[in-house]
Amino acid sequence: MPPGKAKEALEVLRPLAERTSVEPGCAGCHVYCDALQDDTIMMEELWRNQKDLDRHLCSSNYQRVLLVMEMAEGKPEISFNTISHSTGLETIVEARSSAHKTRSESESQQ
Repeated sequence: MPPGKAKEALEVLRPLAERTSVEPGCAGCHVYCDALQDDTIMMEELWRNQKDLDRHLCSSNYQRVLLVMEMAEGKPEISFNTISHSTGLETIVEARSSAHKTRSESESQQ
């Protein structure tokens, strides 16, 4: 964002995120500001399926998001990720216990 435009962009994006979060199929919508770069804003949307995402991308709400992106000095970074599997705390526990076991075996062989 050009200097001074981030505040203006946030004034548009925050209410849009609130409206988007209650749209059918939306699992969450958040707006983030970079703590180190005042001019960097990220908007994250989570959708339950492609049909709901496609409908949203054609909506007047999303048209406003596109208008905010046009305010950017450079080319906005846009990424669509499809997640087919996710895990939680169990992944951390498994990784740490495996690393501990490997470290213990390595130390006992020395």
